[in-house]
Amino acid sequence: MAKAFRVKLKRSLIGSTQTQKDTIRCLGLRKINDEVVVQDNPANRGQIFKMQHLLEVKIEQ
Repeated sequence: MAKAFRVKLKRSLIGSTQTQKDTIRCLGLRKINDEVVVQDNPANRGQIFKMQHLLEVKIEQ
């Protein structure tokens, strides 16, 4: 199992619901092309899965 994910916001939040915007904010992303490293745990996996259409995800070793 991966220890962390590198998550990058690839699409705009215009037209997204408030819960989707809140989820992106909780992941630590603010603008397009922002990139963060988040730990691999069930909460973060759920957030990434919910927003996968706006994100680019890479596995960190």
